[in-house]
Amino acid sequence: MENKKVAFYTLGCKLNYSETSTIARSFKDEGFDRVDFKEHADIYVINTCSVTENADKRFKTIVKQAQKVNSEAFVVAIGCYAQLKPEELADVNGVDLVLGATEKFKITDYLNDLTKNDFGEVHSCEIKDADFYVGSYSIGDRTRAFLKVQDGCDYKCTYCTIPLARGISRSDTMDNVIKNAKEISAQNIKEIVLTGVNIGDYGKGEFGNKKHEHTFLDLVTELDKVEGIERLRISSIEPNLLKNETIDLVSRSRTFVPHFHVPLQSGSNEVLKNMKRRYMRELYVDRVSKIKEVMPHACIGVDVIVGFPGETDEHFLETYNFLNSLDISYLHVFAYSERDNTEATAMEGVVPNNVRAKRSKMLRGLSAKLRRAFYENQLNTKRTVLFEGENKEGYIHGFTENYVKVKSPWNPELVNTLHKVILTEIDEDGMVRFDFLKKSKLKEIV
Repeated sequence: MENKKVAFYTLGCKLNYSETSTIARSFKDEGFDRVDFKEHADIYVINTCSVTENADKRFKTIVKQAQKVNSEAFVVAIGCYAQLKPEELADVNGVDLVLGATEKFKITDYLNDLTKNDFGEVHSCEIKDADFYVGSYSIGDRTRAFLKVQDGCDYKCTYCTIPLARGISRSDTMDNVIKNAKEISAQNIKEIVLTGVNIGDYGKGEFGNKKHEHTFLDLVTELDKVEGIERLRISSIEPNLLKNETIDLVSRSRTFVPHFHVPLQSGSNEVLKNMKRRYMRELYVDRVSKIKEVMPHACIGVDVIVGFPGETDEHFLETYNFLNSLDISYLHVFAYSERDNTEATAMEGVVPNNVRAKRSKMLRGLSAKLRRAFYENQLNTKRTVLFEGENKEGYIHGFTENYVKVKSPWNPELVNTLHKVILTEIDEDGMVRFDFLKKSKLKEIV
């Protein structure tokens, strides 16, 4: 008898991708065959995000895509949006099952009957019950894997629903993280990206309580010793949790790459206070300065939110000028979007959507300028590139250790391999060309 087929669609962050991959492996253990989301499947699982309003809207479109391929397929919604607004998702035409934050890891237990439902069935815990940890990692991409080390968040940022969707901060055990890292490296995956909701908080909840036996520094120290791993990358870490010792370890590391993604959200201290962030801009300057002091070639990415309630033109210009003054490499720009049950929705000084859009556009323009300047600074340096697996219009792409995106004519033999190169010029599309390393006059790696 032919195995039933299951397909997955993931919205949102690297953490969601790692969890989708783990959930997919549980289906395989139960005898299901995984197929692409565009293919005919018996079950379609959609892992949702609720960080932005746009992610909410995309959910309905994705359900329709699944129904077009197979109108009789069983459609399951999981993820942050499913935890926050299960009834809303259950009401979407075609959705049969909605699972919350803890239930999603036992998804196959809820699939005894795959008959289409007239109304979506909801199994969603109270978020206070999401207090246990489920480890996961993604291995769908041959070149890199996302390794989850932490989940949940104890911070109370006034714009954010993540604590409501994922619960309290809790961590994987050190032993399990190391075990997962070894499993990943054994599959010829060259790069592991550490991910979580608030990974700098690693250690908390490792034993089901708030006791810290291990810290994030302990974790990266141990991971750096694991044989067989070529590259380790830290995904995103709060500035107040990025300690000097961690930066110093990365600067000396055999495997950790010189790339940091450090959320800022605003360059105005007044706005940061209203957001209930746990630092002021002065600390952010200190973190960037420390990274560049020990790794001048490091890539630094920054998250920033525009249009937060009460953000005046003066506040925005303060942010723009602050970002322009920092030695950073690129921005991830988000226009503020109202989320139910957050403090910010009750704040005065709502910024009109057209102003939010204008500010986003200005910062995206600044990001392009910052990235260009960073790339120009990297020309004539020696780097190591990990090549990706996709043929994109006749070119193969890859990333240096410090996150410079390069391109070269397609060559399948380069896929999932590391090569030393000299960065030579910036192409019209903004990507960098290179020569494979030969004896040449090089700018030394600092």
